[in-house]
Amino acid sequence: MKFPVRAVTLDLDDTLWPFAPIGARIDRVLDEWMLAHSPATARMFPVEAMRALREAVWRENPRLAHDMGALRRMTLERALRESGGDLALLDAAYEAFYAERNRVEFYPDALDALERIAARVPVVALSNGNADLVRCGIHQYFAFQLHPREHGAGKPEASFFLAACERLRLAPREVLHVGDHVDADVRGAALAGLRSCWINRVQAQWPHGDVAPDLHFESLAELADWLERVAEPA
Repeated sequence: MKFPVRAVTLDLDDTLWPFAPIGARIDRVLDEWMLAHSPATARMFPVEAMRALREAVWRENPRLAHDMGALRRMTLERALRESGGDLALLDAAYEAFYAERNRVEFYPDALDALERIAARVPVVALSNGNADLVRCGIHQYFAFQLHPREHGAGKPEASFFLAACERLRLAPREVLHVGDHVDADVRGAALAGLRSCWINRVQAQWPHGDVAPDLHFESLAELADWLERVAEPA
């Protein structure tokens, strides 16, 4: 398939790096931090209990589904309060989480591909997560980052994709959204009127019959190749 691409909106978690190892490290680091700074909290909320508390906080606050940072902070505050910990530790506990959250390990192809894509078109970070581009060391490749907490909603809401297009001053069909998630990324972007690219590193089968990705690759490097060799000039 051949079509013009004037900008790319790009998912982060599980597109540039795998998130599962980050989540596991966060649980371990927070447990170690609590053991050192608030032992009562660590005893009441070891890793599994803290994970269950986090899931409960998320279920109880659907209005904040677009703000992962706020939900994590609420979880830590509740753990400290219920265990009799010092609430003055909240900022430091959140920083322990956030530092680990932004310690990412990129897929082998990702950084080179990102640099190649950014050299060709503007790239916008469009993620439901709360990664910080500066802390991750990749801010130089992005025109800007649109956060769900700023917009008030995240993917797959059409308004989130369209807000990025509006800020780029481009029509949706001129923008290619790239991501790993079938619904949040690919189907959401397609229904919002953007072009869509599925980065399918796990070789899954496309499950929908009403929409399909415009592009389908197993790595970000393949997309960079396509942009350089196949994409029509913008």
